[in-house]
Amino acid sequence: MRILLVLLALVSMAYSGIAFGAGADGAEKPLTLLSVNVRKGDAHLLRCGESVYLIDTGKKKEFDTLYRVLRENGVGRLTGVILTHSHSDHTGGLKKLIQSDIVIENVYMSAYYAAKNGDKEHPVVKALKNTGLQPVPLKAGDRLTLDGGELLVLGPLAEMKAPDEENSNSLVLLARGGGGSILLTGDMEFPEEESLLNAGLIPRADVIKIGNHGEGDATGERLIAAVSPSFAIISTNSEDEPDTPDPRVLRLLKNRGITVLETERAPNGVLVTISDGSIRCELK
Repeated sequence: MRILLVLLALVSMAYSGIAFGAGADGAEKPLTLLSVNVRKGDAHLLRCGESVYLIDTGKKKEFDTLYRVLRENGVGRLTGVILTHSHSDHTGGLKKLIQSDIVIENVYMSAYYAAKNGDKEHPVVKALKNTGLQPVPLKAGDRLTLDGGELLVLGPLAEMKAPDEENSNSLVLLARGGGGSILLTGDMEFPEEESLLNAGLIPRADVIKIGNHGEGDATGERLIAAVSPSFAIISTNSEDEPDTPDPRVLRLLKNRGITVLETERAPNGVLVTISDGSIRCELK
């Protein structure tokens, strides 16, 4: 109950005029998100001031693409790498990233994990062996400070123990800065959506990263009504996963007048820029 009250207070503060986008010098700093085209996978470069986070690393076979995009965008250091959950299309590039010349300061992962095939060791823990890095578990109520913003962990609230429910152990993150906000949902499916909605922890956001690559087992009407975004990003590839994006999901977003951008339609991905309360989304 205490965690829920803290979370509700933080969300309330965020929408009561307190400027989370201002740095120490009082100047508001833009918040950007580059959702990289790593085919059917997730890799999102989040920046605010000097803070640079990579949320998920795509599949191992797509690492060369991810590395190229990071370097072309001037990334030589990452404040943190956040792995929303254990699936390989989110964690597969982590080991190669660690072995690259990009410096990683911290690694974070969901505190909850449904082991598959009897393997109890999290793939992130495996990837970090003998590296000197220790993963930091995150759960609802945790916060990471951005240089001119904040990254609030909204979920998960509880562990989904069945391996086929690992998607609903996904970290759900609210990034705030530049006078706006972005909701990042990992592969959150209906069970996690409902748990967060029922707890009153889904806030309004300007941009939403659609859960589970736009598949039909996620993105309910209640979620979209609560978030009420202007833009939605779908990170997938319809050749790799022909049932994405699901027609129901696209119809729901279209009927609410939400602009949808898909990573597969751009060479590098989808870029969101939030600055002085103005939001721009474009294919890059």
